[in-house]
Amino acid sequence: MRTIRLEAPGRFASADTTPPAAPGPGEVLVRVLTVGICGTDLHAFEGTQPFFEYPRILGHELAVEVVRAGDGVEGLKPGDRCAVNPYLTCGKCVACLRGRTNCCARMRVFGVHMDGGMRDCVLLPAQHLYPCTLAPELVPLVETLAVGCHAVGRAAVPAGERAIVVGAGPIGLSVMEFLRLAGADFGVIEKLPERLDFAALHFGLRRHYPSHQEARQETPSWLVFDCTGDRESMQQSIHLLDQGGTLVFVGLINDHFSIFDPDIHRREATILASRNSVPAEHHRVLQAMEAGQIDVRAWPTEFAPAERMAGRFPAWVHREAGIVKAVVDWS
Repeated sequence: MRTIRLEAPGRFASADTTPPAAPGPGEVLVRVLTVGICGTDLHAFEGTQPFFEYPRILGHELAVEVVRAGDGVEGLKPGDRCAVNPYLTCGKCVACLRGRTNCCARMRVFGVHMDGGMRDCVLLPAQHLYPCTLAPELVPLVETLAVGCHAVGRAAVPAGERAIVVGAGPIGLSVMEFLRLAGADFGVIEKLPERLDFAALHFGLRRHYPSHQEARQETPSWLVFDCTGDRESMQQSIHLLDQGGTLVFVGLINDHFSIFDPDIHRREATILASRNSVPAEHHRVLQAMEAGQIDVRAWPTEFAPAERMAGRFPAWVHREAGIVKAVVDWS
């Protein structure tokens, strides 16, 4: 079967690999339809993704179609289109036992810590497949949106609260979607003009800034979500925060960064990290998308066939103008 593997930073290789065996109990054989490209994939291509080993088959934001279900699988039949929860957890560590599976001590993410979905067919645990009616190009966004859902939930955002999101990539946009649903008063900071314009137009924002410096001329925010994965931004975001406020780091960086302690102390700031999402958040996202409460049809701005993917990755890494979300058509 057709497979594309990231052999080393900057180098993909195509191969004809052996198809999966028949699904075992609790497993489902699925055909890959589309693969969303996210920051994790781009960082792996750059060689800057933490907790990553080469070679690796990428692909964790997936739309799939059920081919065959193994023994004991209920609620899934051939032809069903599904979103995929890529977080495989142990169920036994302290985090899992407390329901915080998003920070499982032994988590393996499909397409990151193990080979993922950039191949024709894969075997997946049935419990990680969520049937849906969404278009194939939108299904990969379920995982992206669930990250934003989790981040806003971590901050327990009340209606009317003043917030600002730093970074208007797909994760930042996902945070904004759930701030909107929470009824927050939010703005955005984004240095790339095309992304800033997209976010401002998509959400009808009154507050939108090209830099931290310009945003700091306005009233501070009680909630700040840094979605950049950029060290300088993460160090500066504390200055956007009002007294007693909460700073949430949603982006991930393979580096150290520092914040001047008096800037935290005098604010009595709460600083949170937000990692991944839990299954209930995937279900909430699916329900909101299918009910029309979340409309992300404008997000997939490049829909590339698998044969062109490797050649397009450098442009996606460098955030070529106008690309909000790239999706690979595997079908």
